[in-house]
Amino acid sequence: MEEINLKEVWYYFKTKWVWIALTCILIMLIGNIYAVFFRTPMYKSSTTIVLVSENKENYSQSDLLLNKNLVSTYSEIIKSRKVVSRVINNLNLDYTLSELSNNITVESVEDTEVIKITVADAENTIAARITNELANVFTDEVKDIYNLENISILDKASVAKVPYNVSYIKDSIIYLLAGIILSGSILFVIYYFDTSIKSIETVEEKLGLTILGIVPKENKE
Repeated sequence: MEEINLKEVWYYFKTKWVWIALTCILIMLIGNIYAVFFRTPMYKSSTTIVLVSENKENYSQSDLLLNKNLVSTYSEIIKSRKVVSRVINNLNLDYTLSELSNNITVESVEDTEVIKITVADAENTIAARITNELANVFTDEVKDIYNLENISILDKASVAKVPYNVSYIKDSIIYLLAGIILSGSILFVIYYFDTSIKSIETVEEKLGLTILGIVPKENKE
């Protein structure tokens, strides 16, 4: 494998800075056009629920352990077909079961009895309505299934003001880095397979000859 002169590579890259800059600008332009005109802004709303004992005055360690064990079970019930279908019917949503389920995220806060429900939607008000309705329907289902009233809603979902999947500054930085990597990779490949003489040192190294002088390039002007 031919040895690479890093100094020559750096000098070669410096001579191509205009090409690198144009490539970065082009990629940033294409990326931002896609983000503005083709990417759908999505909004997230979240609600938190906590598991509490029905008999709050005599809340024991066994009740605490029971509720913690129920957290994982309740997380599955929230995304169950029965709960999701009720939410769709109650709000008259134009969603299939699988589509809405994919937009629902359920997280249990570690070492607590708290469950966080998050819903993503293209409309911020719809995301908040679905989240709150999901919590209400889930509470009703637990009463029917377990005959328990051990769920309390801590925070209702609010309407998100800013889409979570759109950040023009962050995206621009990513596109800029992508442009630098792409243009740098292309230039390196061109440099590596370019067998032309690029410097006096290369002539002396390849041919073993001493350079006595150089002929300057003629300026036609």
